[in-house]
Amino acid sequence: MSDILITRQLRAALFSALLGASSVGVVAAHAQDTSVFEDDPAAKGETPAAIKGYEIAARSDRTDHGFSDSKVDATMVLRNAAGQTSERSLSFSTLEKENESEGDKSLVIFNSPRDVEGTALLSHAKILVPDDQWLFLPALKRVKRIASANKSGPFVGSEFAFEDFTLTELNKFTYAYSREEEVDGAMMDVVERFPRYEKSGYSKQVSWIDQEIYQAHKVEFYDRRGDLLKTLTLSDYREYDGVWRAHKFSMVNHKTNKETDLVYGEYEFKTGLDSGDFVKGVLQRIR
Repeated sequence: MSDILITRQLRAALFSALLGASSVGVVAAHAQDTSVFEDDPAAKGETPAAIKGYEIAARSDRTDHGFSDSKVDATMVLRNAAGQTSERSLSFSTLEKENESEGDKSLVIFNSPRDVEGTALLSHAKILVPDDQWLFLPALKRVKRIASANKSGPFVGSEFAFEDFTLTELNKFTYAYSREEEVDGAMMDVVERFPRYEKSGYSKQVSWIDQEIYQAHKVEFYDRRGDLLKTLTLSDYREYDGVWRAHKFSMVNHKTNKETDLVYGEYEFKTGLDSGDFVKGVLQRIR
């Protein structure tokens, strides 16, 4: 699953990302102790454009604090250049980060069809050091660690990359405010972000962030040469006690003309997950 935001999306985002209420309601719902989520001067930058871009991204990031953990089922729809489609069902579990030196932990498990059933990806997001990611391949009955050099590769044949599952961490990037733009009647802040971590498959990303609920509605991904590679569109946002989630992620690869949609069901939050549910050993117990 390439660039997802999001899930926190990717969360989204990843934009759960990277994903109703007024902006006042969003801020009130997250009026909690966020002292562990401090600004990183290196990520914030010094120029007016860098500072404004960082502050817009940080405001969006704060709306997601306090969700604790979540579970959700989803359908992945793959569409090739000829328009032919195939579907897969999968489930996501996410554990919220506890501090700014570590990121969220997530587990993705494929439930069908049979050729990918039981395939699982465990991710421990980091900030400036390589993320820890392990892929369980049931046919081989083995767990494979994803090397940092391979994180830009496609995940299980989709247009999402391994890297996209850990893109929601604020301080992974530096930022630059670009402009304000109206999209479908909603005002958006357009913000560029540039990876600070080595081995990223992207030179930059451009996000369109809603000024009302502070969520990304579109993200453009540029390859290492600076060419537009993919565009992610996030839609069908729903609010869960002040936490927003997009329920549809549509990734278009402009080089291959292939597309992948992720369509999410209803989220469950504060389900009792803990760090023991996100250790490497759980991959061997998946059935």
